[in-house]
Amino acid sequence: MLIILAVVLLLVLPGPWDVIGFAVALTLGIGELFLWNRTVRRQRRVVGAQTLIGADAVVLAACRPEGQVRVNGEIWAARCEAGADEGETVRVVGRNRLVLTVDRAAT
Repeated sequence: MLIILAVVLLLVLPGPWDVIGFAVALTLGIGELFLWNRTVRRQRRVVGAQTLIGADAVVLAACRPEGQVRVNGEIWAARCEAGADEGETVRVVGRNRLVLTVDRAAT
């Protein structure tokens, strides 16, 4: 954002102020990029189907043992050995390709 501001200042300001404004905004913009990179580099990536393990899901189609569940707004095929009826809350305990393994949530 500050790099865009630097270019705008270069085009809009008169005299030597355009170069001064450009240099200041560009320096702040580059500093901001380095700080964001330093902050984000330490964070762990949270993506993929493995992040679903441990999440609660709602059963859409009865799992006896195969069915469907909704997890975080997504519909997944599921397998529940204990069985679960529609509307029940289950917990995701594993995954086999595109089929989630679920157990009844402890209440």
